[in-house]
Amino acid sequence: MRKYSQDLFQTSLFGENLAVLCGAAGNKFLFSNEKKYVTAWWPRSIQKVVFESEESYNNNDSTKLRSLVVEFLKPEALQHFIPIMDSMAKEHLETDWCPYKQVKILSMSLKYTFALACRLFMSITDPNHVTTFSDPFNLVKAGTVSVPINIPGTAYNRALKGGKVIRQEILALIKERKKELAENKGTVAHDLLTHTLLASDENGRALDEMAIAGNILGLLIASHDTTSSAITSVLKYLAEFPHVYNQVLQEQMEIARSKGPKDLLNWDDIKKMKYSWNVACESMRLLSPAQGAFREVIHDFTYKGFTIPKGWKTFWTVHSTHKNPKYFPDPEKFDPSRFEGNGPAPYTFVPFGGGPRMCAGREYARLQTLVYMHNVVTRFKWEKAIPDEKITYQLSSIPVNGLPVILKPHKL
Repeated sequence: MRKYSQDLFQTSLFGENLAVLCGAAGNKFLFSNEKKYVTAWWPRSIQKVVFESEESYNNNDSTKLRSLVVEFLKPEALQHFIPIMDSMAKEHLETDWCPYKQVKILSMSLKYTFALACRLFMSITDPNHVTTFSDPFNLVKAGTVSVPINIPGTAYNRALKGGKVIRQEILALIKERKKELAENKGTVAHDLLTHTLLASDENGRALDEMAIAGNILGLLIASHDTTSSAITSVLKYLAEFPHVYNQVLQEQMEIARSKGPKDLLNWDDIKKMKYSWNVACESMRLLSPAQGAFREVIHDFTYKGFTIPKGWKTFWTVHSTHKNPKYFPDPEKFDPSRFEGNGPAPYTFVPFGGGPRMCAGREYARLQTLVYMHNVVTRFKWEKAIPDEKITYQLSSIPVNGLPVILKPHKL
């Protein structure tokens, strides 16, 4: 931006001509012109890992599947999952935190978010079954950001194989679930898988099974790193700013004291976590869980005096606004009060994107983050084992050593 323009610049990425639109105006243009000038796009190498074939990615069912995911993840539907999130977080802390004096926050949050996704999307609760997904899933994650050379031994080759294993696992679940639905068992799980299997296209036909499998895999990828990165960032800043931690603790303890010993969190409790969510937002501003997103240009358009031709790709990035003093004075300062009242100006705080392609899982991520914060803060204080740990920026912003912390349990 300093070298070329505050509005846009061109570059090349994944072998594609790429226009990067910057600032709030750039974000607004891309978010507001979905299907008019641009449409969602991912590099072909990533599409192949998730969907195996371009046909599955561009399948007519993919639009229907996105609307089903949006429906499943809307706030009214997710409210019923808050007690499940809470009970799983409590169990997770008992098993993976309490026996230890030191833990790595990133691996802890990854473990929790993945188990929760398996539970809510596919009703998988057996830890061994979760592992059959998590092992190949880790290969998929490593390969999506690698050089896409498909020869044995490369990260990309392992990612393709991992993606295939997961899709086959999901297809087996689909077969099993269809059988249960056909037998009209009253105990069929009300999860995302059932939600998509009960849906049909405009001609009344069932949706393509391979598209469903690819969609769930894509959702696992999208929800996994981003939410765990957000949780890790929040806990990093709570360790660094004791006065912020104390205010979050006060808010969360008021909620904890208002409940019986066996009561689980509910929607009313979440609504009381206003300061905690401001802290989470400021954490995501400084260390965004996603770096931005691509679009493909479907019609030539002119922006700020430049014509972007059909076939080019565009990119918007959180960093052109989140760290910009024009929108956030003293941008490197951690200040949750930026989100009080009306909060930041439109199109400046965009951790979940915007417009019709805004992240479908934004409320899901919010609930997971707040439930996790509640459980950790009411049980522990912690300090960073590596005070000056660096951050690496891949698909998400993550501490290079996984944020090891020394735990100090509260005295009961």
